[in-house]
Amino acid sequence: MIWLANTVLVLHALIVLFIVGGLFAIWIAYGLQLAWARNRLFRTGHLLAIGIVASLAVLDVPCPLTVLEDQLRTGTAGSQGFIQRWVSAWLYYDFPGWVFVLAYVAFLLAVILTWYRIPPRS
Repeated sequence: MIWLANTVLVLHALIVLFIVGGLFAIWIAYGLQLAWARNRLFRTGHLLAIGIVASLAVLDVPCPLTVLEDQLRTGTAGSQGFIQRWVSAWLYYDFPGWVFVLAYVAFLLAVILTWYRIPPRS
C-alpha cells in the first residue's frame, strides 16, 4: 500500500500547489493581461479549494488526505522512501494548529479579495 499512500501524498502536494500557486498565477496573468486570469471555472475551483481547506481548519477537522495517507501507511515498517521523505518535508510542518488556521483563513481572504479585484468573466 506504500505506492497508494505515496500517490495520495503527491496528490495532496499538487492540491497545495494549485491553491498557493494559483493565487500568484492569477496576479501574474492579470499583470500580463492574459485572459485566463479571469477564467470562471479555474477561479471557482480555486476559491472552493481554499474554502474547503480553511473551513476544515476552523472546524478543527483533520485533512482527509492526510488521514487517508496515514491509514494507508499504518502497519508499514521501514524507513521512508524518496517520495515520502521529500514531499512530506515540503508539505508538513510542526507548528501549533492555530498557526495553520490563521494562515488558511488569511489566504482565503486574499483569494476572496482577488476575486473582487480581478473578477472572473461571466
